[in-house]
Amino acid sequence: MVKSKHFILLSCCLLLNGTGCQSMATLQSPTTSKSSKEIPEPQEIINQRDFKKIKIQEQRPIVALVLGSGGARGYAHIGVIEILEKSGIKPDFIVGTSAGSIVGSIYASGKSAQDLKDIALNLKAHDVRDLTLDLKGFFIGKKVENYINENVNNMQLQDLKIPMYVVATELKEGRKTVFNYGNTGQAVRASISIPSMFVPTKIRNEEFVDGGLVSPVPVETARDLGADIIIAVDILAQPIYTETSNVWGLFNQNINIMQKNIATTELKDADIVIRPDLREKNHIFDVKGREKTIQAGADAAVKELPTILKLYDVKNKWQHYDISKESIADTALN
Repeated sequence: MVKSKHFILLSCCLLLNGTGCQSMATLQSPTTSKSSKEIPEPQEIINQRDFKKIKIQEQRPIVALVLGSGGARGYAHIGVIEILEKSGIKPDFIVGTSAGSIVGSIYASGKSAQDLKDIALNLKAHDVRDLTLDLKGFFIGKKVENYINENVNNMQLQDLKIPMYVVATELKEGRKTVFNYGNTGQAVRASISIPSMFVPTKIRNEEFVDGGLVSPVPVETARDLGADIIIAVDILAQPIYTETSNVWGLFNQNINIMQKNIATTELKDADIVIRPDLREKNHIFDVKGREKTIQAGADAAVKELPTILKLYDVKNKWQHYDISKESIADTALN
């Protein structure tokens, strides 16, 4: 029973809540053969993905897909991606926290929605579970890192086919940190490292924990990166039945309350918010009914699809953008 609970906790990638500031951080793969001088600085990566320039050159809006936290409810992200994929809507970049970083990174590597389904439905406990006696947490997290890297074909963040940004929290000062290059699995591991459940993820000389401490649904990050259209997936549904008679139920409800409060503020800046109906999932530890959860995501996306297509069409007309020579020159200088 204890082992079962441990796996449930790990699979869900729970998120907590708090406040902090944002920083674009670097992440170097421990196995890279490059010297530190050869590894590009994060600002170079950002410049290569200058979405403002892309917007002007291709004369279209920049679309961001924001995948939020929510534990086992994260399977719903797959259903959303499936509908967007079928509708021909491909994001220019993805921002993910915890469960969102798992689904987002694998999708960004070039996997299809069907691939995501297959991976999710075939996930086994031994794929990701590595218990430890460390006083800082129950799980090391290395197997999660390896699992992600295996499923993205060991691609580094900056090499993913869709630009991917992973949100984590720097432990000492509580800074929101957005990983944009380096070891993909390690970034995701940091994003899901729930304090006291996971040993903090150490990267160079800093420790990182759960990204949900600062941004459960990272809309602000997407806007700061230059998104014109933000499609946010909020899986923080309040369950119909809330169990508070035991420690697991209380822990779950505390997370529900904290996540919902901080996410509400960020979601106000999203253009589209997709909210799968996951109220029947009593807690975010519930990994049962994966197919049903995926379908809930698809159903919610279908409901919002007309609005998404309409918004995309309106913004695609570029009636409100100044693409004069002056603005192009200004962009080239920045």
